Amino acid sequence: MIQITERQWFLKWFLVIGAVLGYICVCVEGLGVNWGTMATHKLPPKAVVQMLKDNGIKKVKLFDAEQSTMSALAGSDIEVMIAIPNDQLAVMTNYDRAKQWVKKNVTRYHFNGGVNIKYVAVGNEPFLTSYNGSFLNVTFPALQNIQNALNEAGVGDSIKATVPLNADVYFSPPTTPYPSAGRFRSDISDLMTQIVGFLSKNNAPFTVNIYPFLSLYGNDDFPFDYAFFDGASQPVVDSNGIQYTNVFDANFDTLVSALKAAGFVDMPIIVGEVGWPTDGDKNANVGNAYRFYNGLLPRLAGNKGTPLRPGYIEVYLFGLLDEDAKSVAPGSFERHWGIYRYDGQPKYALDISGQGQNKFLVPAQNVEYLAKKWCVFNANAKDLSKLAENINFACTFSDCTALGYGSSCNSLDANGNASYAFNMYFQVQNQDPLACNFQGLASVTTQNISQGNCNFTIQIVSSSSRGSSLVTSVFITLLMFMWV
Repeated sequence: MIQITERQWFLKWFLVIGAVLGYICVCVEGLGVNWGTMATHKLPPKAVVQMLKDNGIKKVKLFDAEQSTMSALAGSDIEVMIAIPNDQLAVMTNYDRAKQWVKKNVTRYHFNGGVNIKYVAVGNEPFLTSYNGSFLNVTFPALQNIQNALNEAGVGDSIKATVPLNADVYFSPPTTPYPSAGRFRSDISDLMTQIVGFLSKNNAPFTVNIYPFLSLYGNDDFPFDYAFFDGASQPVVDSNGIQYTNVFDANFDTLVSALKAAGFVDMPIIVGEVGWPTDGDKNANVGNAYRFYNGLLPRLAGNKGTPLRPGYIEVYLFGLLDEDAKSVAPGSFERHWGIYRYDGQPKYALDISGQGQNKFLVPAQNVEYLAKKWCVFNANAKDLSKLAENINFACTFSDCTALGYGSSCNSLDANGNASYAFNMYFQVQNQDPLACNFQGLASVTTQNISQGNCNFTIQIVSSSSRGSSLVTSVFITLLMFMWV
């Protein structure tokens, strides 16, 4: 009989524990994710929180402070940035309302075993030029009131208000198009200086969203490799001699220069959003996303920083999950930013420890799907005169962005396009039989007709999909009647 010594037992358990720890993802220091919930079928918040924990993700940025999400985060010790949507900024210019918001969404959860709230995001990119100044007069007063309310509630030392801003709030003049010449946009320069001054006074960070993908989107003249981190063939050489091999560094340092010009040399900066979509555009695919993250994550792990700000950067990846109900006004890619699919399944191998040892992230557990049924074009249909109208209807009330040019389902034939559109609507409507008729142009099948990279979705069961089938059926009937 083999005798196992105490030392051998210790070594055995050491190896077992090491194997377990090897399975658990260790996240890059300071790395978080954006958890958006604009989906027709949402994963249960508890399942998402468990997924974050299973992958060692210790920071999350939200776009609201919804109760079920906050309850799921309670006790997790995950650092949380909650948010006030843009449409509530005007209300927050009233200090009493700001105090009520802080009481309801911050101090309510601020207890031992509660939610580890670290930031309050006041708005989301409120100074986008496309908003035509809608939030210019309310953002700063809302920021002041929320931070002052946090201070009055006794939590202002640990919880800071910030404003996530798009990178279009700063620029380099055409005459000197270098990061060192960065300045705040002329139409909001004074306002930005006031906001930054208030943030600095309260030891709060400047939060910026940087999207190298958008540099490529719609601009065929942009040097493709410059959007990634593995080296552009022709670096941009600043007037100070610094070479920039990627647009992320150049963009970040343009902000650093703008802050310096405004008198805030050491202002802390958080990158609130950065990522790469996987569908909805010719450059939005798994291969490019894989390349982007394989460049970004090792840099973050190595605390490389940028030429003007070497060292640690706090970064939130955008995003965690695909969201099929997001607006596609900026582009069809908006619904495909997730490192996970809509159902919490990872899209590609990724190492969020930044060590380059890529493997699939831990998926969401115990996901419940609808039945294995699809809605497809009825090849026996005789009258095709209203086919286009019905496809348009289906895509208006579901997500057909994968059918666009350069997207994953762009190669389908006409019948395939119709089937894809009909099925997406059918799934959004929880596979209600009335949602797969389209005036006799569609029928239900149990045969999966996914083709290559084009996936014909089966939706998940969520709280939003457990409603009354009678109400849904009546709603569908009325919609179809009004549409066609």
